Amino acid sequence: MEPVGKETLNAALPPQDLRSSEGSLVSILKTLLFFTALMITLPIGLYFTSKSYVFEGTFGMSNRDSYFYAAIVAVVAVHVVLAMFVYVAWNEGSRQWREGKQD
Repeated sequence: MEPVGKETLNAALPPQDLRSSEGSLVSILKTLLFFTALMITLPIGLYFTSKSYVFEGTFGMSNRDSYFYAAIVAVVAVHVVLAMFVYVAWNEGSRQWREGKQD
């Protein structure tokens, strides 16, 4: 049996780029899960809240009119969440590109 050299031990370890990409992958997954949860909860919550409390309660609108305006609020919320996701993803991608370019 021959002695284990330093090269053999270093070959068994994952490269540094792989470790940083795993951390990057976890960060991306957390961002995606956050915006997924936001995409589900925010429009639905705003729809029912604005329908009940804002349009029917405060403005005294009919049930039919409040459905329409609450749906508009929910659609605007979806677009805001999508715009926020694109902004965060764009900035995260350009940051990773800059860090990779400096190496």
